[in-house]
Amino acid sequence: MATLKTSVMGIDFENPFLLSSAPPTARIDSIDKAFTLGWGGAVLKTITPDDLEMIEASQRYASWRSGGRVCGFENIELLSHLTVQQWLDGIKFLHQKHPTKVQIASIMAPVVKEEWQNLVRTFNESEVSAFELNFSCPHGMPEKGIGMAIGTSAEISAMITGWVKQVAKKPVFVKLSPNVTNIVEIAKAVENAGADGIAAINTVQSMMGVDLDTFVPMPNVNGKSTFGGYSGSSVKPIGLRCVAQIRQNSDLPILGMGGISNWRDAAEYITVGSDVVQVCTEVMINGYGVIGAMKQGLLDYLEHKGFESPADIKNKAIANLSSHEKLNKSEQVYPHINDTFCVKCSKCVTVCDESEHSALSLVDGHIEVNRDNCVGCSLCSHACPKSAITMK
Repeated sequence: MATLKTSVMGIDFENPFLLSSAPPTARIDSIDKAFTLGWGGAVLKTITPDDLEMIEASQRYASWRSGGRVCGFENIELLSHLTVQQWLDGIKFLHQKHPTKVQIASIMAPVVKEEWQNLVRTFNESEVSAFELNFSCPHGMPEKGIGMAIGTSAEISAMITGWVKQVAKKPVFVKLSPNVTNIVEIAKAVENAGADGIAAINTVQSMMGVDLDTFVPMPNVNGKSTFGGYSGSSVKPIGLRCVAQIRQNSDLPILGMGGISNWRDAAEYITVGSDVVQVCTEVMINGYGVIGAMKQGLLDYLEHKGFESPADIKNKAIANLSSHEKLNKSEQVYPHINDTFCVKCSKCVTVCDESEHSALSLVDGHIEVNRDNCVGCSLCSHACPKSAITMK
């Protein structure tokens, strides 16, 4: 029988699904509910010194949908509004009620050594299992010289990591931003400064769209807007890439996140190097109850494949990543059309003619492939509205 239990840096997780530091972990009573429903842990919404001002915008979310489903989500929300003492009391309450659940304290402070170290010393004595340093919030906080303003500088990131490690009594994970030219450079900098692990990724800086009647970008805050953090299932390819690149260059534990909306997404993150995963936007759209299907789906998959735990699939995909120049280009695949599904719309013929090599044609009610022209690019299979084309 497979199990979802896993261990990272001596921290035992009853399952690899954590709530990210975000609106779903902003309140103690909400986290209490999430733990009751089965989440393995939570990264608390980022805690700051009490004197750091937090004034929110209204409205502060925007989204884009495809087929009625939210695929991309933008937010310009800031950090926690609870005081340090409220968090200390809440952490204690949650630990007493849910002793097997993991709590990780996300923290952020100005670039002042004493500010960071004071926060760490305070939560050293709490029931949290680790720290997550938020160097990566892309909205609001960079204007104060913190958040992503820290995480885009390898030098500042390493400096603050070093400050924290001087006083931390618990493992320290650094949460990195995808909004950099080379995320590996930042990851190596904080690793060299003593980080115990990496969390990746935070949201992608974005602009959701523009209202063409008012010409105000979204979200509209009393006639103005700003760039925000983009999340949701559409950022999964970016998150997977970042986690894989970090894993290729580091053996540190990784808390992986970015667009995880089901168990398959979680499993993919684990195969490219994540030890556990964090979920945010899927919960914001559909509620804490999504954890049931996530846990059962991953457990069923592990049992079906003959694996004992999530650790057995960790890094499985890394060996199959290569540079472009090292890819095996000696063999070519060709499109095979399933006539049962094909509706003869000729879309594949059109896109192949206009974007690739005119290798397809509709002849006597059947799509034919000219192998002399075909280059095996697979564009036709992606354009087919009925998934009637496979590459073999």
